[in-house]
Amino acid sequence: MSRKVTDKDVDRAARHVHILIVGSGFSGLGMAIRLSQQGRDDFLVIERGSDVGGTWRDNTYPGAACDVPSQLYSYSFALNPAWSRSFSKQPEIQRYIQGVADRYGVRDKHLFDCEMSGARWNERDSRWEVRTSRGAFTADILVSAIGALCEPNLPDIKGINTFEGEIFHSARWDHQSDLSGKRVAVIGTGASAIQIVPSIAPKVAHLDVYQRTAPWLLPRIDRPYTLPERLAFKYVPGVQRLSRAAIYAARETQVVGLAKFPPAMLALETIARAKLAYEVRDSELRRKVTPNFRIGCKRMLISNEYYPALGRDNVDVVTDGIREIRENSIVTTDGSEREIDAIVVATGFHVTDSPAYEAISGRDGRTLAEVFEAAGQQGYKGSAVANYPNMFFLLGPNVGLGHTSMVYMIESQITYITDAIATMDRLGLRTVEVRKDVQDKFNRELQGKLVGSVWNTGGCASWYLDKHGNNTTLWPDFTFRFRQLLEKFDVAAYDTTTRINGAEVRSDVKVVAAQ
Repeated sequence: MSRKVTDKDVDRAARHVHILIVGSGFSGLGMAIRLSQQGRDDFLVIERGSDVGGTWRDNTYPGAACDVPSQLYSYSFALNPAWSRSFSKQPEIQRYIQGVADRYGVRDKHLFDCEMSGARWNERDSRWEVRTSRGAFTADILVSAIGALCEPNLPDIKGINTFEGEIFHSARWDHQSDLSGKRVAVIGTGASAIQIVPSIAPKVAHLDVYQRTAPWLLPRIDRPYTLPERLAFKYVPGVQRLSRAAIYAARETQVVGLAKFPPAMLALETIARAKLAYEVRDSELRRKVTPNFRIGCKRMLISNEYYPALGRDNVDVVTDGIREIRENSIVTTDGSEREIDAIVVATGFHVTDSPAYEAISGRDGRTLAEVFEAAGQQGYKGSAVANYPNMFFLLGPNVGLGHTSMVYMIESQITYITDAIATMDRLGLRTVEVRKDVQDKFNRELQGKLVGSVWNTGGCASWYLDKHGNNTTLWPDFTFRFRQLLEKFDVAAYDTTTRINGAEVRSDVKVVAAQ
């Protein structure tokens, strides 16, 4: 006779680690490397995929490439002098990430093919209890490195499940599918779609591109690095870091227009309009693909191939909304029906409503999804959330960027979190939890900075905004200011406990920290 499995059974079966990291993209891998460099061995990384890489492991669609210059898209402690070109493609970025994992010897601290199904805070034992596809774990500290671009957002379209042809999301590309000679529909015109469309247009029989909102496109100033450049990067001290610094500084100038003074975006918009006029000669097509909002309000995209691909004889841009999908066709709101053999869904990801939020329960039993549903996606310095003791977030609320490399932000957060862990060790703290009043004050000031930004005044709706209309995705200032803000762990902003004679008691951190 079988019996009910109790919490005590789970406790006995669970494997305990001091620090558990969930996810091994750029952020989780970077966190693991920093902990290893500090001599720590008391951590584990669980990763639902079969390798490191995160979004660069998963997004293998045709034409996949980065829209951040290669020199910026790497760890500061592991520059890559072997980049082949100024904007790297997906295979090269994935090889770089794999190489870094091997070089720093942290693969043996990973458990691959291990998906987290739930995590809850155990108030009695002051630890996290985590359920995974490979068993249960407990951890004193939980670090979420899940990332924002990992859960595909599938469109809620009537009849989509009745389609009899091939259908897949851009982040789950079916490489067994051959689109050659087929009638294909691409739904979406975001960052993935503008790379996919030029890659498949020459080989399909016909391509319909379903556009809800036309994006702004800027030139992709991409070229192969010459042999002398690669040799200089590798052998001449300081050359690569100088190149990286120059690109970083140039990118930071965009913050003025994006977050400080939106009219300054006029210069980039002029470039984008000139590009549009030059590459799209057909007036009707140009009308369709001309955005109706200020550049920067939505993510700015870069491509030299997208507009020419739209002008091909076998490509149509469809701006009418989709009413329904039938067994072999798509019907738009004007009643037109277009027969198709395959659908590529390029509708982005769950950013402000990640399904992972439903699996993580805090001190009062509420899930992250419930907390964010009530008040919006709010955190403290993108790294902590009230009600979630001993939990830290990499790429948490308002850490995203629209102009430069996320790796810079990730490294800033890693510094903050590792200092938090060191502070807990130094002061003998059992738990740390950001104070709700501190978090609220931080978010009021943050949203105040966003009021006059192009994201709030540019006349568009975007995935940057949550259902409450707040921008909970982007950092509204220069990235070096984010780094300054996270240089040290500000323990006084947190409620803390310590254990004295076996009993857990509240700590007066201000007094302890001053001693």
